[in-house]
Amino acid sequence: MRLKDKVAVITGGTFGIGESTALLFAKEGAKVVIAARNAEKGAKVVNKIKNNGGEAIFIKTDVSKEEDIKNLMKETVDIYGKLDVVFANAGVGDMGDLQSVSLDSWNYTLSVDLTGVFLCSKYAIPEMEKNGGGSIINCASILGHVGQPSVTAYAAAKGGVVNMTRTAAVTYAKKGIRFNAVCPGYIETNILDGLGDEVLEHLISLHPVGRLGKPEEVANAVLFLASDESSFVTGANLLVDGGYTAQ
Repeated sequence: MRLKDKVAVITGGTFGIGESTALLFAKEGAKVVIAARNAEKGAKVVNKIKNNGGEAIFIKTDVSKEEDIKNLMKETVDIYGKLDVVFANAGVGDMGDLQSVSLDSWNYTLSVDLTGVFLCSKYAIPEMEKNGGGSIINCASILGHVGQPSVTAYAAAKGGVVNMTRTAAVTYAKKGIRFNAVCPGYIETNILDGLGDEVLEHLISLHPVGRLGKPEEVANAVLFLASDESSFVTGANLLVDGGYTAQ
């Protein structure tokens, strides 16, 4: 198993990419800590993992709150004795151009999508240093690489994640802590619910492979970056986008 005996924290692990990654990590032998705001949904994912013979716990966490992240990393180490992997996946969407987006919406989006990722690294690093290293994977987006109308705050946050990941990679490489990011295209999750057939067909047309991605396909990329198979990979932004950014 590719993550046997490793301890992995996954934020936003109750649905979509986060849930798929949690299930895959557990299947590959990791002790999984699912962090999110909804305890009921968290319990359901934990039960799925346990019913399949894996090991997991849920810790209620709001990634925009420093004390929650600090507690998440501390409690993880208190329970499992170490921290090997963090997948900073929690995020929120946002619509609005520079003139229409409100300051409150801007601040909230950045607090979750950028500051939350920063806080995960900030409090994971000391624990990984004690362990001789680790792997931190941040969830960015194709919109950290390309422009798209009316996603100002979200794109700004994801662009920040992309370059923060690179900077952290070169800063902590000699400490054995690897930093990478996954940058998904449009993925089939409930975030797309209610968009309508016309919008979905347009989104599909933006991907040269002719379809949207599946959460499991992103999870596979995260697993590679979490595992020792990617031991010489740090500072990478892995595009899982069906060719979206290749055009």
